[in-house]
Amino acid sequence: MLRTKALRKIFITTLSLFILVVAFSLKGVGNTETLAVTAHGEVENKGDIYNIYLLNKNNLLVRSKIYMNEDNIKDRVYKIINSLKDSNKVNGLSGVIPSGTKLKDVIVGKEIVTLNFSKDILKVDLDKEKNMISSIVYSILELDKVEGVSILVEDEVLNKYPVSGEKLDPILNKSIGINKVYDITSRNNINEVVIYYLDRINNDMYYVPVTKYINDDREKIKIIVEELASSYLYEGNLISFLNSNTVLLDYQDDDGIMRLNFNDYIMDGNDKLVEEVIYTISLSVFDNYPSEMVSFEVNGEVVGHVSRSDLNKY
Repeated sequence: MLRTKALRKIFITTLSLFILVVAFSLKGVGNTETLAVTAHGEVENKGDIYNIYLLNKNNLLVRSKIYMNEDNIKDRVYKIINSLKDSNKVNGLSGVIPSGTKLKDVIVGKEIVTLNFSKDILKVDLDKEKNMISSIVYSILELDKVEGVSILVEDEVLNKYPVSGEKLDPILNKSIGINKVYDITSRNNINEVVIYYLDRINNDMYYVPVTKYINDDREKIKIIVEELASSYLYEGNLISFLNSNTVLLDYQDDDGIMRLNFNDYIMDGNDKLVEEVIYTISLSVFDNYPSEMVSFEVNGEVVGHVSRSDLNKY
């Protein structure tokens, strides 16, 4: 038993060192040049990097970046909300909160952040109300140790969407969904799976999470790989770099590490893992599983690893 625990510690330490090498070797999506473009016109990498979710021209929320020098969580929340206003437009992306909206107060609890908005937030258009709530929730949940978001309007809990009147829970998390797609034929065996694709905007690549509701009771990782390898994407502008011949041979979720064993087709023509493939799969895993690390294998041989904490920096 002691020997097993010792070997496990050695293995995880080795993986962590390997991740540092992988993180510094990856180029392209998420590099400092891309971040400089997506972080509201900044040209230097100053401060900590945080993810926020902005609208593209197709009314889909995409994962963008901002830099933060703020020291406390309350100030960071204010900066995030200001960045999500519809007056903020950068590189083909825009915020979705009505520009006249004021964030009157922020209450930071142990795991819940409460946002008290002015009534101007209710002026959102019908076709943007769900994206607005998802944008707020997903962006705030990027902050460390925040597990839920409560939205108030003039001190009253927002318990329904502003225009449609559809019900909202008093405490919101990622179960609210983002860029939701319903592909169901019955109410039975509905599986909710978040899958990350890519969108090219002004020569930069952005990750786009899509919450799919499907009649498929298979394990989520199998659905993720099959969807990313499919030649058909529900939105023609979204991209997946995963080869259509890629097969997930087997998988194992063990001690916070999701081990994925693929056939040779996950590699490119130079026998390398493509960064966009690594990230779309890993981001999808982290949004569907509590795993802290994804290990990539080809025919049983380890070829790369990605951790949740390192991925959030890109």
